[in-house]
This record gives sequence, structure tokens and C-alpha cells, in this order.
Amino acid sequence: MKRSTINEIMAAADEMIRSYGFKLPPFAYWTPEEFVARKQAAKALVDARCGWDITDYGAGNFDEMGLFLFTLRNGRLADLQRGGGMCYAEKLLISRQDQLSPMHTHVIKAEDIINRGGATMVVELYGSDDEGNFAEDRGGMIMCDGIAREFAPGEKLKFAPGESLTLMPGDWHAFWGEGGDVLIGEVSTVNDDETDNIFREPIGRFADIEEDVDPTHLLVSDYAKWLG
Repeated sequence: MKRSTINEIMAAADEMIRSYGFKLPPFAYWTPEEFVARKQAAKALVDARCGWDITDYGAGNFDEMGLFLFTLRNGRLADLQRGGGMCYAEKLLISRQDQLSPMHTHVIKAEDIINRGGATMVVELYGSDDEGNFAEDRGGMIMCDGIAREFAPGEKLKFAPGESLTLMPGDWHAFWGEGGDVLIGEVSTVNDDETDNIFREPIGRFADIEEDVDPTHLLVSDYAKWLG
């Protein structure tokens, strides 16, 4: 992805988020230079990989397969492992109309996915085999707004604004916006996007970036380069 495109996506996403009454935290608006100057104070944010995250999954076609994310807060895996402390995470996502977030599951993370506003959120679901692998012939049980329901393999559930579902490890899912763009909330256990996204197809989690202009704000994938 071109950095100029990423900058444009950030600006459009911020505008959409604000239009639904949400505001990103102050560090979202730091310039790269401000982040470098404050990196010691912001160490917890950097370690937790909070911030801007825009991906085309390495496929080079963001409009067809991609996702905007902003990690607002993220806990510590050590706390989750010992069963106490900061065991949660929260994100905002934007899934554009017909923009696929491809089929994947998680080994550790359980998550609530909430339609916070906009069009219809469509989630396609499959179950796992006994080893946790994608199972084309298996469905399962899912919680929708706290109500248990069964899903068939490949069933596409639709969620209007205010509606949600709970995904557990081993629930294979893909999603997109139908009829327009969707602002999505994610509340989950500790999030690790580097190791805990298991895709059905061999694709990447982060975009390759062509630096045609300077970044407006750093992506989480920029932290290692800019902040050491």
C-alpha cells in the first residue's frame, strides 16, 4: 500500500468515527516526531501495540480485501495466563462495503464483535475439526447479543447497528459490510495480532508499505522502525 493511501484512509476513518459520536484518544493524533519524542512515556502503548492499523493482508487490493483498525487498549498476556489483571482489549474497526476481512480464527482470543453504526455487518461462520483446523462441513454454536444460536457451516449472519456476536477460539469467521460501510467495535481478551491470527489461506496480516509521502501518524507496524 502507498503511504499516501494510508494517510487518506486514516483521515476518512477519523471522520467516520467522529460522525458516530466516538473520539480517538489523544495519542492517535501525535505526529511521528511527537511519538519519537514521547516514546519512553508511551512505552506501554507501544508494547501493547495500541494505535492505527490498516491492512490489505499483503494482497495489494485494499478496496476488495482489507480492514481499518484502531487498538484503543490492550492487556498483558502474562495477566491472562495467570488469571488476573488486565486481561482485555478494545478496538474500533471499519469494514467497507463488500470489503472482505478473510476467513480466520484465533487460538487464544475470544471477542465480541459489535455493529456500532452504519450499514449491515455480515459474518460468515464455520466450525473447527478436532484439531482446531477449518472444517468446511462443521457448524457450531454462537452467542448473538447474549442469546445462544446454532449456525450451519458457511452460514452468513447479518447484524444491524447495535447487534453483536461473540466468537470463541476455533470459530472460523470472515466479515464485510453490506449496503455501505460499517463501524465495528471489538471487545476481547488480550489481543496479539502478530501470532494469534490463523488464516485459512496463506496471507499476511500486515501491509507492505511504499513510502511515497511522509506518514501523518504511525501505524503499529511502524513502531519497530521508528521507535526502536
